[in-house]
Amino acid sequence: MTTALITGASGGMGKCFAQKLAAKNTNLIIVARSQDKLNALAQQLQEQYKVQVNVIVKDLTEPSAAQEVYDATQAKGLTVDLLINNAGFGDYGEFTQTDGDRQIKMLQLNNIALVDLTHKFLPQMRQRRSGSIINISSIAAFMPMPYLSVYAASKAFVRSFSEALWAENRQFGLRVLVVCPGPTQTNFFNEAKFPTILASNGQTLSTPEQVVNKALKALEKGHVNIVVGSIASHFITKLPLIFPKKILLNLLEKQFQT
Repeated sequence: MTTALITGASGGMGKCFAQKLAAKNTNLIIVARSQDKLNALAQQLQEQYKVQVNVIVKDLTEPSAAQEVYDATQAKGLTVDLLINNAGFGDYGEFTQTDGDRQIKMLQLNNIALVDLTHKFLPQMRQRRSGSIINISSIAAFMPMPYLSVYAASKAFVRSFSEALWAENRQFGLRVLVVCPGPTQTNFFNEAKFPTILASNGQTLSTPEQVVNKALKALEKGHVNIVVGSIASHFITKLPLIFPKKILLNLLEKQFQT
């Protein structure tokens, strides 16, 4: 039986990944800050699907957290066959007016923890010549985003990093997929303090189940990346190919300014 480690598993897409994988007879290691939510999810999945669920309570915005997660898996003798780097958050606002500490924590979670966990588990996958990684990015990864400057940059990093890893590791039989969802029905917009009028930008929101189902199917097919969302979401990813950079940035600045 395979084992998946999922970060940000207490809600949203992370919780959905846990539910879908448990239904496929996959043991789980679920990681998030909320012990109560993780314990409740673990109990539910163990009772419903008879899988093993290990709970690791960690705040991945803390610099030592990824190491502590890895150490916990090693202490329990757990092998991670599928790593899902799902945890992340955004922050809306003009950069100079945002909380500087929050921007650093965003990079710590969205990028540093993701890289750290990948660097710890990927070598073991290569030795076994077996394993998969799913990294959650965003359609924001395809262009600079005024008023979401750090978030969009962090997701562009995830996309670039993941695609490079796909190329480096395919010869070892490993699969690396980066998922770029459009607006999704999660707590993202509330956490990011996104103005309600701009939250979906007129797009139809995907459900976490839609994103997760398409991600797991894309992983099985060995895809490098996948964009999940409405036609508008797919069109947005093509804008940098249509408009010169200055024109695109001016349009985006006006679109996202309240």
